[in-house]
Amino acid sequence: MLYNNNEATNKVTKGNVTFNKNIILSVINLAAKEISGVSSLVANFGSALKRWFGNNYYEGVKLTNNNGKFSVDVYLNVYYGYNVSEIAYRVQENIKNSLSSMIDVELDKINVHVLGVDFIKEEEDKN
Repeated sequence: MLYNNNEATNKVTKGNVTFNKNIILSVINLAAKEISGVSSLVANFGSALKRWFGNNYYEGVKLTNNNGKFSVDVYLNVYYGYNVSEIAYRVQENIKNSLSSMIDVELDKINVHVLGVDFIKEEEDKN
């Protein structure tokens, strides 16, 4: 797989398949949100600036290219009452499985950063 600033190219026998890094970032974002206990991915003011001025950041997901292998950092909040280490492990596994099934990329590491705990509001419980 070949990488440049904003695209990855996979050479196949009959041609090249090219996809934008935003596709990878979007798949990672969705894979993290699928896990039960994940409240939200953290997107603060600093991350908004990174998203505007850098192409390796997307709503709580940071992607780094290390010599052809990607390192993923996911920043999230979890709901109160869930096991944080279990959620982090399940997020890592889901990201790994989602990327390997949808896009042929090599992963170096997946770091999950739990930045906060959210409490479920009583109004949401009544509905």
